[in-house]
Amino acid sequence: MADSLIDPELLLFIDGVAAAYGRHPPFDTLSPAEARAVAEDVRAPWTKGGPAMAGTRETVAPFAGGGVRIRIHHPSTARPLPALVYVHGGGWTIFSLDTHDRLMREYAAAAGVAVVGVDYSLSPEARFPRAIEETAAVVRWLARHGGDVGVDGARLALGGDSAGAHVSAATALMLRDAGEGGLLSGLVLNYGVFDDDFSRPSYARYGGGEYTLSAAEMRGFWRDHLPADGARNNSLARPLRARLDGLPPAFLAITELDPLHDENVAMAEALAAAGVVVEATVYPGTTHGFLEAMSVAEISRRAIAETARWLRARLRG
Repeated sequence: MADSLIDPELLLFIDGVAAAYGRHPPFDTLSPAEARAVAEDVRAPWTKGGPAMAGTRETVAPFAGGGVRIRIHHPSTARPLPALVYVHGGGWTIFSLDTHDRLMREYAAAAGVAVVGVDYSLSPEARFPRAIEETAAVVRWLARHGGDVGVDGARLALGGDSAGAHVSAATALMLRDAGEGGLLSGLVLNYGVFDDDFSRPSYARYGGGEYTLSAAEMRGFWRDHLPADGARNNSLARPLRARLDGLPPAFLAITELDPLHDENVAMAEALAAAGVVVEATVYPGTTHGFLEAMSVAEISRRAIAETARWLRARLRG
């Protein structure tokens, strides 16, 4: 039985989320806007509580004649602070700064760094590579103007979960190829999407839907994210297949019971083979999205604490 494999505390979160989604129509019957509204409603209870910040502000980083909204959490009154630029997950199509607000505050408090959330444009309205380009613009702006918002632009890490980890890895590749790899001191990659190979064993083992993320959902996310013009062959679309040398040190939080498990293990191995300094941990009994369960699950709090320790070493010395 699937439940017997899952961390018992994590089940409280999984059952609560499943029950909440059950009160709404199936996602595949909803428009993108309707699906996002449902996701916000379901996730709202889990963002409550958590660390209080000394300051939180929103501003806009310039991009292509417009801008990208960012939310900056400062855990203390010290200025400027090193920062983690964080990219939320949600299959490139749902979730937001609000669904991931508590997770960002948890990282800020535990690591003693500012956390800058990126409100990137969602698919299918804004397909690949828009989110990557927007995130790169945020990193570049913080590197030059971070002092204006209390951030030390010389000490930046970039990270995210699921699709956000994909955007983070691809952004690091984009910056490296532009000769700007030195803007980043580290990468935090939480149970990321790094490839679209559905033949991996973990898809067969955990992709049936009983472990929070299904293979069918991932196929839909890829369909909505990639334009139909050969973008799949772009190395930024599938970072696991890219040349990975020259990237900053990386911390990977890997879920055990996840269709994406195998590609995360492969990504850690590929990064190390490319000469990147890697710290990777597989968290037993966890399913996709487990970090959002920090209010009820010790395994989630442990992963946040271990990531925070790594961030402190990379950004605070």
